Amino acid sequence: MILNKESYQELTELNELLKDSNHVKIEIIGHTDISGEKEHNVLLSEQRAQAVVNYLIKKGISKERLKYKGMGSSVPVNPEETKKKQAINRRVEFRVIN
Repeated sequence: MILNKESYQELTELNELLKDSNHVKIEIIGHTDISGEKEHNVLLSEQRAQAVVNYLIKKGISKERLKYKGMGSSVPVNPEETKKKQAINRRVEFRVIN
């Protein structure tokens, strides 16, 4: 999976945060919109999350500090069905787990 160029600034900030707080562990959570089959969306969302994890590992973050999972389309930010509104649901989030 290829990361969007628009994501690099935020990923750089996340990487710096993790380097500054070397005890923090995070979970990366991938999401999709509602188009496509459920199984495909779960796989796609996992791939999105894993791409972020791979980026952070390449930047020097220990894989033991990172977990990831895909939620598919089960947690939409915007339930609207227009293409423009659905684009908001295609995202990756993180949360601190320790």
